[in-house]
Amino acid sequence: MDGLKKIGKAFKSLKWYELTMCCIMFAIATYYAILPQEDTPQWLAVINFISGLCGIMCVFLTAKANRMNFPFAIVNTIVFIIYLAYFGIWATFWLETIVYIPMDIISWVKWYKHKDEDDELLAKSKTLKWWQHILVTAIILTGTVLVYYTLSAVAGNTWMKFAEQFGWNVTVMKWFDSAIFAIGIVATALEALRYKEQYVWWLITDVIAVGQYLLKKDPVYTTKKAIYLIEAFIGLRNWHNLSKKNQLNE
Repeated sequence: MDGLKKIGKAFKSLKWYELTMCCIMFAIATYYAILPQEDTPQWLAVINFISGLCGIMCVFLTAKANRMNFPFAIVNTIVFIIYLAYFGIWATFWLETIVYIPMDIISWVKWYKHKDEDDELLAKSKTLKWWQHILVTAIILTGTVLVYYTLSAVAGNTWMKFAEQFGWNVTVMKWFDSAIFAIGIVATALEALRYKEQYVWWLITDVIAVGQYLLKKDPVYTTKKAIYLIEAFIGLRNWHNLSKKNQLNE
């Protein structure tokens, strides 16, 4: 019951524009759950519905540094994995499976141990030093290259198998998928450690993802990722303000 109360309190913290986006996501996800697209089976349409709603609740609450994002994050990750496996989007699939699920749990615990003084549901925010920015960028670039060549050798033609149906350049899409994997690992680590710069990298992945799902003509995930993109700007602002406040209190 205490958990439900905390989720209720977190939901009440949403702004009017976030509630508006939530309603838009609900309407689109519901429509395509009832009347799925031709290449989407009914069961997958239901999965997409759950992922759409849990995904945006996760990003709304993460943007506020509210640790009640993690129950939504875990559910969203589990159902999104099914979607990714169905379409052979393997880099993002493994990102969600081996990184996001365990890191959601680890981050939940770490955020609980570092509560904001004014609101126990919020986490304290930190900021990277200049040399840490360089290190993070180098890790992402190296990771992207490693993922690309590893999955090219292991997954072969099953990786991004749907891309050719839409006339995409498969090689380019594989590089994008590899970048999302590498950025996702680093951004998740920054999130667990409560660094505001996580949102700079989330912005980059969200731009890539919106483009991908627009090309794929997937209305549910295009809407979901577009909301992620909007909320990433809001999250960067919120976490910046929290980090400044915490610096003053130290």
